[in-house]
Amino acid sequence: MEGEHEVHTRMPDRYAVIGNPVAHSKSPAIHAEFARETGQDMTYDRIHAEIAQFEAEVERFRGAGGRGLNVTLPFKHRAYALAQRCTPRAEEARAVNTLVFGAEGIAGDNTDGAGLTRDLVQNLGCALRGRRILLMGAGGASYGACGALLAHGPARLVVANRSVDKAAALCTHFRAHENAAALSASSYPALAGSQFDVVINATSAGLAGEMPALPPEVGQAHRDG
Repeated sequence: MEGEHEVHTRMPDRYAVIGNPVAHSKSPAIHAEFARETGQDMTYDRIHAEIAQFEAEVERFRGAGGRGLNVTLPFKHRAYALAQRCTPRAEEARAVNTLVFGAEGIAGDNTDGAGLTRDLVQNLGCALRGRRILLMGAGGASYGACGALLAHGPARLVVANRSVDKAAALCTHFRAHENAAALSASSYPALAGSQFDVVINATSAGLAGEMPALPPEVGQAHRDG
């Protein structure tokens, strides 16, 4: 009608983090600040998915116009299976913490290892080359971190888990890595007497600020530089 103007309103881009549990995630606050600083019009929520309903929740969010999801425990391996194409680092880990929805389907990435090592090396000044590293846990987070840690050339990278079979499976998964000789699996009791320069807690206990029960003989070596 003459004199009237059609007004188009664009809905904010929708993102979320999905997991079980997920209340611990600081992603909504982090992404809200990121959006504010970069001038992005977006919303970012938490989705608590029942264990049997992960894939259905992803499809529900995607069908409602969601643009992407961050994935936390225990769904990172299942997110990899759901992705139709993956980045090389997600392929290496066979675990995905980022799902992006587009016209070509679902893309998967894993930023766990890159983010962890960048924080350690660049932000904290903690060199990893030639160091003895203890990685606690053998779930999706450890799969995401292991390749990036190996790429820094540690002297040792010990994966410890309550079930040593799961730690051994992770080591087997990375057996083709050029630095795989540094990699070994362990139970927690078998760590007695060992010393490490870097200790990384990738277990679910870390969500509550807790550590797995390590033998009292396990020590953290102190080294300058």
